[in-house]
Amino acid sequence: MNIRPLYDRIVVKRIEEKETMQGGIIIPDTAKEKPQEGEVVAVGKGKRQEDGKLIALDLSVGDHILFGKYSGNDIKIDGNEYLIMREDEVLGVIENGKKKK
Repeated sequence: MNIRPLYDRIVVKRIEEKETMQGGIIIPDTAKEKPQEGEVVAVGKGKRQEDGKLIALDLSVGDHILFGKYSGNDIKIDGNEYLIMREDEVLGVIENGKKKK
């Protein structure tokens, strides 16, 4: 992916939940809600204050985050769907969410 978000923006890839059947009912893809959990794939340099100082972001690439239902803007790059949002739209970081290498 060749995108670098500006300022305090981040690029997030949604983490799809595994399909589960409850009570034998299969929910079609069109009726499912989009997940509100994702992985940060790119971060900007930080937010610039009025006096010119740059405040670095708390998030880093690989963090698993939770965000609001209507947060960010959907984009498509190389056939993959991503969200671009500001860091302040993130509700929280899932501490044990990072992939082990």
